[in-house]
Amino acid sequence: MRWMWLVIGVLLVLSGIVWTLQGLDLLGQSGGMNGQQIWAFIGPVTAVVGVVLIRLGLRRQA
Repeated sequence: MRWMWLVIGVLLVLSGIVWTLQGLDLLGQSGGMNGQQIWAFIGPVTAVVGVVLIRLGLRRQA
């Protein structure tokens, strides 16, 4: 069960980073989420939730 929290946490952190970069229009792509300010807010929130899940996974007993 511990590994599940770690995997989900890492995926959320990575998604949050990508969403933040897209929201800030820093990836140089067109369409979709790029330049949409809402994703510049949702991204960091998602990344923080991911960090919390990673910490939970690291603290749990195997």
